[in-house]
Amino acid sequence: MNKKGKTTGKYVKYAIIGLVTGVANGLFGSGGGTIAVPAMVLLLGAEDHKAHATAISIILPLTVVSSFFYIWNGYVNWPLTLNVTLGGIVGGYLGAKLLSICPAGILRKIFAVFMILAAIRLIF
Repeated sequence: MNKKGKTTGKYVKYAIIGLVTGVANGLFGSGGGTIAVPAMVLLLGAEDHKAHATAISIILPLTVVSSFFYIWNGYVNWPLTLNVTLGGIVGGYLGAKLLSICPAGILRKIFAVFMILAAIRLIF
């Protein structure tokens, strides 16, 4: 395959990962990272830490767009949102600090456990 074909294939992967991540985030109100992280690692060869950090950066604009539609349709519980956001800000800070010191193998295992627990919770 020539260089142009490789470049085109790479951009197609980017677009598909972005589309699926955006649909998941918009449809479920979250979950984009559970798609974006493994996709970036497995399909794009991204390093685990960079995939997690990049997923957070990807989710911000997706969440802004999704939030607009949720707010527009009156689905937001504002008191709950404000209270949980306070804890989320602290948790986001702590998580980002932990990401920088957590070895990739441990990070992958922790992420897998969260994915399995989420799947079990959804099933039962």
